[in-house]
Amino acid sequence: MHRQNVLVLGLLVLMLMAVLTAGYTTGRGPIGVLSYGVTRLRSISGGSSQLVSSDDLVSESKSPSAPEFAPGTWINSEPMTLKSMRGRVVLVEFWTFGCYNCRNTLPSVEEWDTRYREKGLTIVGVHSPEFDDEKKPENVRREVASLGIHYPVVTDNDYATWRAYGVEAWPTVFVLDKSGRIRWTHVGEGAYDDTEQVIEKLLAEDN
Repeated sequence: MHRQNVLVLGLLVLMLMAVLTAGYTTGRGPIGVLSYGVTRLRSISGGSSQLVSSDDLVSESKSPSAPEFAPGTWINSEPMTLKSMRGRVVLVEFWTFGCYNCRNTLPSVEEWDTRYREKGLTIVGVHSPEFDDEKKPENVRREVASLGIHYPVVTDNDYATWRAYGVEAWPTVFVLDKSGRIRWTHVGEGAYDDTEQVIEKLLAEDN
């Protein structure tokens, strides 16, 4: 019996290590990996909450309206709504400051903010924390300043906005057209050129 307990404990440790490794190599984090697994199972059974398939530019007629931001602490901006941003292209990135994959996306996101803000792009970072220290607004403010982020960031400590968008992992990017419809989604790092092309295409569209 004791030997069986040792074997079971060993298997649990290996499983935990696998979740941790998968989480941090994909940028989802341990919680993100579990969430992703549950979401994939729901998708197989026909219950996926994902609003738009990843890396596909969705046509206007098939694109869903983006959910409004849930209440949170706003940094670098007064509280904003998607309704108030109609007529502008909006990029929404779900991230958390403890996720190194999220940090790896920041140079590109910040470059887009600099390059396209005056041309009609608004970027909003939705900070959905993974760990308790990431829930403290003062810590988020410190990290936003330290990372040189100048675009608006809103906290999402209860994951209300995360759930509304059907997010599965950190980081996830949504690009909305001027009418507030979700036209593009990308999960994880990469696809920077593709995302920028989407931004330029949506900026060129009529309202």
